[in-house]
Amino acid sequence: MFDALSQRLSGIFDRVRGRGRITEAVVDEVMRDIRTALLEADVQLDVAKRFVDDVAGKALGAEVIKSLRPEQVLVKIVFDELVQTMGPVDPRIPFVSTPPTIIMLAGLQGSGKTTTCAKLARLCNERGKKPLLVAADLKRPAAIDQLELLGQQLDVPVHAERDHQNPVKVCRNGVLAAQHKLLDVVILDTAGRLAIDDELMQELERVAQAVSPHQIYLVLDAMTGQDAVNTAKRFNDRLELDGVILTKFDSDTRGGAALSVKAVTGKPIKFIGVGEKLDRLEEFHPDRISQRILGMGDIVSLVEHAQRQVDAEEAKRLEAKMAKGTLTLDDFITQMEKVTAGRSIKDMLKMIPGVSGLMKDAPLEIDENEIVRMKAMVQSMTLRERARPDLIDASRRRRIARGSGTTTEDVSGLVKTFLQQREMMKAMAGMSMMDRMKFASQFAQASMSGGVPKVKFSARPKYQPSKKDRRKERKRRSR
Repeated sequence: MFDALSQRLSGIFDRVRGRGRITEAVVDEVMRDIRTALLEADVQLDVAKRFVDDVAGKALGAEVIKSLRPEQVLVKIVFDELVQTMGPVDPRIPFVSTPPTIIMLAGLQGSGKTTTCAKLARLCNERGKKPLLVAADLKRPAAIDQLELLGQQLDVPVHAERDHQNPVKVCRNGVLAAQHKLLDVVILDTAGRLAIDDELMQELERVAQAVSPHQIYLVLDAMTGQDAVNTAKRFNDRLELDGVILTKFDSDTRGGAALSVKAVTGKPIKFIGVGEKLDRLEEFHPDRISQRILGMGDIVSLVEHAQRQVDAEEAKRLEAKMAKGTLTLDDFITQMEKVTAGRSIKDMLKMIPGVSGLMKDAPLEIDENEIVRMKAMVQSMTLRERARPDLIDASRRRRIARGSGTTTEDVSGLVKTFLQQREMMKAMAGMSMMDRMKFASQFAQASMSGGVPKVKFSARPKYQPSKKDRRKERKRRSR
């Protein structure tokens, strides 16, 4: 999402940078280009017009025109306005002091509402709460089966009643069941339609009146563009929403819904779905999204993603190995798989500050199956080779390449990359997670711009054969 908008804005700011000092006429030209870029990104017309007017009002001040670096001031103004347009947002779920907290999800069919219920339940679990899913979508075939299957995957109870078609009664009984079982959160999966109709809205209103939910979230498909904004407005008129959950945020869509929803409805985006897996629901932070749009990266989200993938005990074990420089290829592949779980490598690179712009100037052909090949090479090695890759000579490379279906060049590249990464990790041992990501960011930028700093490897310890190897060697010589 936002790739097209990000490229357009980058091009606009590049033109400003090339002009040095700018005039009011230049500012007017830039504002027209920004307005066109927003409309092409499917931002609602009134929102785009108001955005440009606000930016122009600030940009026409002496602060920009008299500045020695006007493009930097202009970027800052656009950034602040993007944050203002999409925020402010409090991504926390306000749990009530007397459980259960009742959360009602509404939305059209196909928006991903049932899956989002499960993702939200998993998020509540991570925050120390005990959720209950209520299957109140009695219209869509297999909706109850789907929710029950998702509940089994999460080990979260599901309240379902297949005997009747009264969603109000199902929701009321679900809340009572949660109170009886001493559960903290009730998540209602309500019915949807292919389009908004009065019957649907009346049903949702009856449910809301019966159980008085503490939070009502509307689930919207980001790929529907301005239709999503119109849907949000109509739902909000009848239900008084507390927030929006935007699904398919990782899709190849233009991003207009994310930029328009808050401005049109006054209701913030609370969460975004960034993948199909149940752990791919993230809090929505306007400042981080604005940084991505302007090509500044999003290192905070990248750090949080990395921290979620590695538990505390494993992190402590790896920390000790990093400090000693004794990480093995098994550790390397395992951590690569975990950190990239649910994300493409290209998307993660874009979150590193400065790398997005470099990728625009020199597009990378990134093979997302590279980790699979790397794992095959590692599994073709002996345990000793995985722990001591410096032992891998030409004959071993040929054997590993045959066993993994790769080439000797691939094996050499893996070993070289691992040794380089291990040395870098040793240098980062003791740093905070944020400092590590900044260090990696600088390294990635240098690598992509062709100025990779030479890594000075520590002297490799001389190989000391084991007692068994020495006995074999003595026998060989005695023959």
